[in-house]
Amino acid sequence: MIETDIVLYQAEWCPYCARVRAKMTEMLLNYKIVNVPRDHADRTVVKELFGATGIPSLIDGGVKIADDDDAIIAYLEEKFAEFVRSRRS
Repeated sequence: MIETDIVLYQAEWCPYCARVRAKMTEMLLNYKIVNVPRDHADRTVVKELFGATGIPSLIDGGVKIADDDDAIIAYLEEKFAEFVRSRRS
């Protein structure tokens, strides 16, 4: 596993979140999950951190990506590609 500072705000029932989790598993990334409530009005922590309540949302150090699975996956592929290649060869 590759140790990271990633925190993923997500829900188990969310297909976009599942897509991000699958990518991180495929890349062997170790990350923290914060499950959020189903009701957007109850997602106060997500609102405070990202200014929006959509998921999946990710924090990696100073990087924040809100409510965009495509952008999260592109970020992961760019940042961790070299680590993943070196681990698999």
